[in-house]
Amino acid sequence: MPRKEEIALAVSSSPFTALSTKIENGTAHAGVIGLGYVGLPLAITLAHSGFPVTGFDIDPKKIVALDAGSSYIEAVTDSALATEAGQGRFRSTSDFAGLANCDVIIICVPTPLTKHRDPDLSFVEATCHSIAATLRPGQLIVLESTTYPGTTDDVVKTILEKTGLKSGVDFFLGFSPEREDPGNRDFQTSTIPKIVAGDGPEAGQLMQAFYGAAVKTVVPVSSNATAEAVKLTENIFRAVNIALVNELKTVYSAMGIDIWEVIEAAKTKPFGYMPFYPGPGLGGHCIPIDPFYLTWKSREYELPTRFIELAGEINSAMPRYVVGKLAEALDMRAGKALSRSRVLVLGLAYKKNVPDIRESPSLRLIELIEERGGRADYHDPFVAEIPSTREYMALKGRSSVDLDEKTVRSYDAILVSTDHDGVDYAALAKWSPLIVDTRNIFTKLGLAAEHIVKS
Repeated sequence: MPRKEEIALAVSSSPFTALSTKIENGTAHAGVIGLGYVGLPLAITLAHSGFPVTGFDIDPKKIVALDAGSSYIEAVTDSALATEAGQGRFRSTSDFAGLANCDVIIICVPTPLTKHRDPDLSFVEATCHSIAATLRPGQLIVLESTTYPGTTDDVVKTILEKTGLKSGVDFFLGFSPEREDPGNRDFQTSTIPKIVAGDGPEAGQLMQAFYGAAVKTVVPVSSNATAEAVKLTENIFRAVNIALVNELKTVYSAMGIDIWEVIEAAKTKPFGYMPFYPGPGLGGHCIPIDPFYLTWKSREYELPTRFIELAGEINSAMPRYVVGKLAEALDMRAGKALSRSRVLVLGLAYKKNVPDIRESPSLRLIELIEERGGRADYHDPFVAEIPSTREYMALKGRSSVDLDEKTVRSYDAILVSTDHDGVDYAALAKWSPLIVDTRNIFTKLGLAAEHIVKS
């Protein structure tokens, strides 16, 4: 329950002044909705800065794990979780009625695409309806989920204002794009510069004050739509450049030129060049999805997004290209058709050293191999079993196989999709009769050999 002095402050002050005071003195209660790769690290960072934090999630398994002091996100250690929970600064729940007690509510829920590559805002909309059920004056509502420009002001604001309360008068609305990079130990939530924006000047001031108390560098921009566009621009930049090197890979391969050697030489130029690397396709929640939020929104203005759409086509075609190279290598080097081969896919996660399989090209690789009659298994030290996914339900429940000599030798080929550290690549080079490497890991480790083919 609110303390007497808090009630008095709310009565005697405007919603803006009351909330500003709470943020300034560190008593603002933060609620983080969605305790995944973005929400949980943010919640613990806010708690560490001194704010009382409640994490909300619809998945009861997450709540049980957190209550037991067990973190399921690499960026949050069990000890960090225990410290903030033990100090009373962090708790988790699936009871959304508790949102009424939160002064700042941050939305960190998924924003996937439909099968037609249209934005799916169902999670955001459902969350906003939950917030609206207990919305009160003096709250700051923040969207962190990646989306198209205009979502915060047009979708979130519309739902919340149906309560009769007004943004910028009764409650405040902002957008701050997440910038998490799973597996990257060089940056933490508190050290990654934070883009912030608000619906009106007072919301903008609250956003700067709140995030500035927990994050080292805050970068304010003029509007929520601008902040939304910043996030899309970052990921479109990556998607287009990855598509470029993936296309160059196919062209240079036909010419007998090693794309990785080209990139290593090109990046010695100290200006005007930034290295991007090819792979088996795009994975993760951001790069394969976010660009199409802008593509969808651009239709409203009758403007084409040809670079984005072409990049999507090239990157989406990479798994099929890789399986084609695998079939070619099996035929030429082993004299065996893919339809009669057993293939071990190395790495199920979309990037190395994380357990995240969202949009992972490895799932598509397995599917394509089996569509052509082959048998595909996988090994991943971070993913013991394939969980339920929206697109690959037929693969659910398959388990990671061991990498002992007997097992490896039982496969006709290894297809390297994810170059996790900690794998004994030297042993694999010795045991496997054929390796198709999409990450150039064997060359990096000085293990290049005749039976190791780059793709």
